[in-house]
Amino acid sequence: MAKIAKRLFELKLPKGQSAFLWGPRKVGKSYWINHSLGEKAVIIDLLKTDVFAELASRPALLRERYSEDKSDLIVIDEVQKIPLLLDEVHWLIENKGRSFLLTGSSARKLRRGHANLLGGRAWRRTMVPLSVLEVEGFDLERVTVSGMLPPHYLSSAPEEDLRAYVSDYLKEEIAAEALVQNIPSFSEFLRVAAISSGELINYVNIARETGISHKIVRKYFDILEDTYLGFRIPPWKKSRNRRMIHTEKFYLFDVGVSNYLARRRPQMGSAEFGKAFEHYILMELRAYQAYKDPDWPISFWRTSTGQEVDFILGDKELALEIKASKRVHEGDIRSLIALSEDGPVKNKIIVSLEKEPRKLEGGIEVVPWRQFIDRLWGQDFKH
Repeated sequence: MAKIAKRLFELKLPKGQSAFLWGPRKVGKSYWINHSLGEKAVIIDLLKTDVFAELASRPALLRERYSEDKSDLIVIDEVQKIPLLLDEVHWLIENKGRSFLLTGSSARKLRRGHANLLGGRAWRRTMVPLSVLEVEGFDLERVTVSGMLPPHYLSSAPEEDLRAYVSDYLKEEIAAEALVQNIPSFSEFLRVAAISSGELINYVNIARETGISHKIVRKYFDILEDTYLGFRIPPWKKSRNRRMIHTEKFYLFDVGVSNYLARRRPQMGSAEFGKAFEHYILMELRAYQAYKDPDWPISFWRTSTGQEVDFILGDKELALEIKASKRVHEGDIRSLIALSEDGPVKNKIIVSLEKEPRKLEGGIEVVPWRQFIDRLWGQDFKH
C-alpha cells in the first residue's frame, strides 16, 4: 500500500534569517508547514479568501499586526498572490528583525510586477516531488503513471487526479494569473512539450506542431520554468577534442504529469517505459540537488555525431547512463568510454533494472536503480 514517510526537505533557518520556499502546486509545501512548524510559527494562508481579501486591500496590516509579535517565524503561504506584502516583509526584517518563510508556486508574477524580492535578505529553498526515500509501497511501473506529487502518488485513481490537475491548474490558473491569454494554444503546447520532454528543444518544430510562433513557444517554456512546472538541462560544453551539441533539453517537473499530457501509459519493457524511467531517475537527481547540494549542476553530454551520456553531475564527478533493461550489454557502454576519452570522469555509472551490481571495463559500474539512489543520498559520489 502506498504511504508517505517523513519528507526529506529541511528548512534549517538560523534565528533571524528569512527564506523563500518555491515549488509547484500539490508538491506538499502547505502540508509540510502545517505538520512541521506547528505552533512555532504564525501561518498566513493567502488561499483563504477572507485572509486574502483583508491583506490585499490593506497590506500595511501585516506590519501593524506583527511588529511586536514574539513568534519565531511568520509564514506567508502563496505570497505571489499579494506582491505588495513583500514591502511590508522587507520593513519588518530590517526594522524589527523578524524572520519569514515566504512560499509560492510562481516567481514570474513577482518579477513581472517588479515586486520586492528582498535583495538577498531571504535564502532560497525549493520543494520538489517525492523521492523513493520518502515513500512506502513504491511500484516503479505505477509511478510512471501516477507521478510523484503526494496526492497523485497516494491516489487510487491517479489519472483522474492528473486530469483535474492539468485542467484546473496547468491551464485555468496559469491563465487566471494573466500568464497566457490563449488557453487552447497553451494546452496544445503542453501536450507537445510533454511528448518532446527529455529531447533537444527545437523551438521551430514545436511552433509548427502547435500553430504558434517560435517566440511564443519560447515564452511558454519560460512560463513553465517560472511556475516550477518544467526545467531545462544544459549541454556539457567543455570538450577538449569533440564538437558538442549546444542545444538544451527540457523536462516537465513530474513523470506522471508528463505521461498524462503526452497520453502515454508506459509498460515495462517498452520504449515509452525507457523514456519514463530516465525521467524518473532525473527527478531523483533533482531532489538530491534541491535538498542536499543546490550548487551541484546537472547537464548532459552529446556530440555532433550523436554520442550521448544522459546526465553529468558536477565537474564530471558523476556520469550516468540510464537503461531500463534487465541486462546491460556491451554496446551500452560506448558513450561512457567516449566521454572518458574526452577527459577524466570520477564515477561512470549505468543505472539499470539489473538485480545485482557489477563492474565493466574502463571502470564503468552497472548499478541497480534503487541501490544507485541509496548511494546518491549517501554521498558516495562526492568524495
